[in-house]
Amino acid sequence: MTISGAWRRAAQGAGLLAADGSVAASIFAEMSALAARTGAINLGQGFPDEDGPAVVLEAARQAISDGVNQYPPGRGQPVLLEAIARHQQRFYGLAVDPGSEILVTAGATEALAATVLALIEPGDEVVTFEPFYDAYGALIGLGGGIHRTVPLRAPDFQPDLDALRAVVSDRTRMIIVNDPHNPTGAVFPRQTLELIVELAHRHDAIIVTDEVYEHLTFGTPHIPISTLPGAWERTVTISSAGKTFSLTGWKVGWLSAPARIVTAILAVKQFLTYVNAAPFQPAIAVGLDLPDSYFASIASEMQGKRDVLATGLRTAGFAISVPQGSYFIVADATPLGFLDGAELCRRLPELAGVVAVPIAAFCSPSYRAEYAPLLRFAYCKKESLLQQASRRLAALSPR
Repeated sequence: MTISGAWRRAAQGAGLLAADGSVAASIFAEMSALAARTGAINLGQGFPDEDGPAVVLEAARQAISDGVNQYPPGRGQPVLLEAIARHQQRFYGLAVDPGSEILVTAGATEALAATVLALIEPGDEVVTFEPFYDAYGALIGLGGGIHRTVPLRAPDFQPDLDALRAVVSDRTRMIIVNDPHNPTGAVFPRQTLELIVELAHRHDAIIVTDEVYEHLTFGTPHIPISTLPGAWERTVTISSAGKTFSLTGWKVGWLSAPARIVTAILAVKQFLTYVNAAPFQPAIAVGLDLPDSYFASIASEMQGKRDVLATGLRTAGFAISVPQGSYFIVADATPLGFLDGAELCRRLPELAGVVAVPIAAFCSPSYRAEYAPLLRFAYCKKESLLQQASRRLAALSPR
């Protein structure tokens, strides 16, 4: 029996569809399985190895005890909607109506899925920056869109603005901006964001921002595009609790946008998960209302972890690009004599007892060769584990 359907477009968009029609495991699944099988330290997948704030965990326990265990309202529990609105006002000066301009989702991934599926038609062009989070390619393919990219090149991974101007056209329906950026850790400056808004207006495109690392920037402020002049009316801002509170398994995300756009997205979202995470929603509301000191501390602590791993990678012989934000650092294996990052990732457990992922896995076929020597390492781990990984990686250092 032939199994036809949109799954092929999704798999192809994520780079997982082989020439024979088979579907490969994602690089994250492959590398995590490799780490489990070999006992290597897993710096491939971006999940923390410590739980979030005790007060947030206790709020979830209390919600369960209080019976908050049935379907929440379709848009989200009012306590969380109001907390998200306060967060946007407090950090960015954005006045967002909790009843009509916010939607709670099953993590940022569902927010992205519902937004892409709701707002593009087959044949519409969607622009992302490359390397790109694999879900973008999958969702664009699932929606029948045409994926266009603007490359981010080492060492600073900032887009060439003329290249951006050349890619965005009247065929562009959507521009997806991941800032702070996964996998490179780049933070886009105001000039780049202003050009994105200008191009969106010129070509009547929707801007979709993936801002899950919004509170994890290091000395460089995060600027939500929706705060820029003329941006709010055509921007969908997406974030989640997972990275900010080290609670990736709770899958509580949200989006904010003008009411008519949120309504359009809700028309699709309600047929995906419908609703989710009833007892976790009030707990995340508690987290969003934590004092400024909490948000400052998570960035400071993550920066310290970044620096530990950066030192270890340099000592091992990698050339690195120091990230301005996120969970990840990009390392170039060329000085070590490796030009194929995927091959090195598969050998790293035996060579150094560590797992990473190749940057080429985040690229379309036409750019994979250019990014082939680059690896992504996650530093969202205990500092002691990063120090241990650094000692192991020292085995790679040329003698």
